[in-house]
Amino acid sequence: MSAKFIFITGGVVSGLGKGITAASLGRLLKDRGFGVKAEKLDPYMNVDPGTMSPYQHGEVFVTEDGAETDLDLGHYERFIDVDLDQNSNLTSGRVYWNVLHREREGGYLGQTVQVIPHITDEIKSFLYKAQKKPGVDLVLTEIGGTTGDIESQPFLEAARQLRSEMGRENCLFIHVTLVPYLASSSELKSKPTQHSVRELQSFGIFPDIIVLRSPERITESIRRKVSLFCNVDQSAVIENRNVENLYEVPVMLEEAGLPEAVLRGLRLKAPHPLSMRDWDACLARIRNAEGKVKIALVGKYVALHDSYLSIVEALKCGAWENGAHLEIDWVDSGTLSVENVLERLENVDGILIPGGFGERGIEGMVLAAGAAEKMGIPIFGICLGMQVLAIWFARSQLGLQDADSGEFSPNSRNKVIDLMPEQQKVHLKGGTMRLGAYPCRVKDGTILHSAYQTDLVFERHRHRYEFNNAFRAAFEAQGAVFSGLSPDGDLVEAMELPGERFSVGVQFHPEFKSRPTRAHPLFRAFLKAALQKRRSGH
Repeated sequence: MSAKFIFITGGVVSGLGKGITAASLGRLLKDRGFGVKAEKLDPYMNVDPGTMSPYQHGEVFVTEDGAETDLDLGHYERFIDVDLDQNSNLTSGRVYWNVLHREREGGYLGQTVQVIPHITDEIKSFLYKAQKKPGVDLVLTEIGGTTGDIESQPFLEAARQLRSEMGRENCLFIHVTLVPYLASSSELKSKPTQHSVRELQSFGIFPDIIVLRSPERITESIRRKVSLFCNVDQSAVIENRNVENLYEVPVMLEEAGLPEAVLRGLRLKAPHPLSMRDWDACLARIRNAEGKVKIALVGKYVALHDSYLSIVEALKCGAWENGAHLEIDWVDSGTLSVENVLERLENVDGILIPGGFGERGIEGMVLAAGAAEKMGIPIFGICLGMQVLAIWFARSQLGLQDADSGEFSPNSRNKVIDLMPEQQKVHLKGGTMRLGAYPCRVKDGTILHSAYQTDLVFERHRHRYEFNNAFRAAFEAQGAVFSGLSPDGDLVEAMELPGERFSVGVQFHPEFKSRPTRAHPLFRAFLKAALQKRRSGH
């Protein structure tokens, strides 16, 4: 049997949680024995989000095979516990790029290239590829944006055509809408949902299931009204109210009947009874956690917390597996100075310096690394964070006061971080970095090895600059340990600074492989060290 499609659309406003709805549904279907493939169609004209500002787009999520994708793919991976790939995210920019290249090569034999059929055929070609992946029974496809957006129309039309080609029993539409609560009259309002569904129907798409996002419980009268005016069965009007913890959403949607409504609509029976043992164990850890651990996240994009979404979720999971709740102190590295850094960070249990690009805020991160050393606080540097630890160590322990990265100081005599040789002549920005999973040899007797409990790991990368091997011997002479190297020993993947505290920098992004049911080993070890610091007193 060919895989069946489930399309998730959104209406009224953006940010309703289509991605969480899709991810939660994927988890519930997987726990019933289905093979699930999740993917995202993004309307923006960028080829991918790799060159977009974190302030506009949030984090860029990187897959195993090196695709720079929308952050919703992180939700899919974490909830469904799958590794996605290049064929899991499609943008309008990529669609038009492919079509125009084909036109220039004569692929359309002189035809006038149009949105219909050429653009929509390109989208459908992407969608149909998912059916060919072995073991896939159901393809969950989130269509980004809000119904009515000009940019989304080709994706909606392609989905409409696909349903016509495959038949209603093989293609189902879920529409996520807002039911606002008016405090002045103590009422829930269904009119925005009615208008949104009418807008979707104008494109020839009649949703089978409507998911109502609301801060309050959906009343039966609202459910009946939506069922009547939107032409869906009342059992297919699903409540999705606000919850305290994101990972409670699958349980809430299960209780609301979303998976059963999907199976009815697609005329399917589950291969196995629902088994949520791993998910229930995760929720039990969250509920049983006591106390808290406070981590300072010292970054340059902290004004938009979604810029560090995967890091935050990885920190939470690491805290829960150590029996504590996470508290994040969001520290804008640009606000740190010699005068205030110790006072600003004195009440935290650990410091995390995340990835990023550009010179702004770097000196504040270097100051944070020095403060961690002075106060004996565990510190974890990720990607740019590892490079910052190297800069601080070179300045403070090797006496190289002008030590820097070639990214920030091209004329520095002591570039402890510099471009990889193969990047020297690269001028294009998009998709040209070191991207995706690479092997890393882990040195025995190190913090890294204690965390991983193995000699070889594969972790995801997203960077241009590397540790400069010309300084490796000088670092080792002062006690630094290069605990992770590429298999050929040429690239530094991880570095540990001397001392008994957790002081680790990694060039890769371990946050992308953390799961709520299985915290990443390095985050688990970092949070354990931070908790020990908290219990012993600062």
